[in-house]
Amino acid sequence: MTSIAILIPIALGLGLLGLASFFWALRHGQFTDLDGAASRILIDEDDLP
Repeated sequence: MTSIAILIPIALGLGLLGLASFFWALRHGQFTDLDGAASRILIDEDDLP
């Protein structure tokens, strides 16, 4: 029973940490150009002049 009392706050803390990091990434524009990253992988750098 004491292990559940320890693991539940740890799980909630990790969940809140993940949610906070997601909102931080969203606020700093990490998800703004998803199509550019998908197209960039197709460009071969050897063909550029």
